[in-house]
Amino acid sequence: MSVSYQGRRTDPSQRGRILWLLTVAALLALAAAAVFFCRKLEQNPQVPAVSSSGIASQEPSVIENRPDVSNVAVENPSPPYDFSQPVPQSEAVDNRYFEDAAFVGDSRTDGFMLYSGVGTGENLSSNGLSIFRLAERKALTIDGEKYTLLEALALKEYGKVYISLGINELGYNNDKGYYKNYCAAIDEIRRLQPKAVIYIQGLIPVNEEQAEASTGHDYLKNDHLRVYNDLMRQIAEEKQVAFLDLYSEFADENGSLPKEASRDGIHLVKESCQRWLDYLKTHTADFDALYPDGPPMPEPADPAPVEPDTTTADGSERG
Repeated sequence: MSVSYQGRRTDPSQRGRILWLLTVAALLALAAAAVFFCRKLEQNPQVPAVSSSGIASQEPSVIENRPDVSNVAVENPSPPYDFSQPVPQSEAVDNRYFEDAAFVGDSRTDGFMLYSGVGTGENLSSNGLSIFRLAERKALTIDGEKYTLLEALALKEYGKVYISLGINELGYNNDKGYYKNYCAAIDEIRRLQPKAVIYIQGLIPVNEEQAEASTGHDYLKNDHLRVYNDLMRQIAEEKQVAFLDLYSEFADENGSLPKEASRDGIHLVKESCQRWLDYLKTHTADFDALYPDGPPMPEPADPAPVEPDTTTADGSERG
């Protein structure tokens, strides 16, 4: 009787292990080849690029021409300055900051220069100085010569110009004229001092009771003063100049100047002038931060400034 030989049987699970081992071996071989190729590429980065036709190109590889940006700092552009807001509080400067400053204003500014302790800067103030008369009234005397405010500003270069005007204008019935003349003044000051930071100082409130008792006038009202401050904030935004909110620094809970801050309700005592200076020292702006692309061009000069209308007030020059 013949017996057929069928050979040795293989366990199915054993066949699976063999296939798995072969797969792993193939993957390891591919990984080793990839590592070898990468090392060769690092040693000789100028590997000829291969075109779609299979012919090696002599052009430098993309890797060769790629700039090294590993140590390049990425600069985030600063946001534009928000001229709609008052100058924020900053680290205090010392009085040397004001060495190249011009202080433009009325008798309040003159008192500031005398009693604040600033000790430097150009005092371009005059009793009764008004935004309506800057280009006409020769209110300043320098070395024996009479100048208008704008003529005086043109005599030298300044790094900062501080403006505080409006108390005398409270007697005028012409808010629109105040706005228009203030805008024209900013344009002219910018023409005269193109490298200066221009600060519009909001009006410090008055004490109405003291002011009327000392002057006999009833038009020195904080309601009207706040209208002027709102106009100045609007001008600062439109003309892109720095606005200083001195009103909030001095106003009490009723929006008035405290009695102890002044003897006549208008002009500040020494301690208040020092407080004014402390505010200026902690609210400064840098020209380059304000105008990274350069300041705006001033509007063309208006040959016919608006005259004050004093039909409902006597327009007396007080400040």
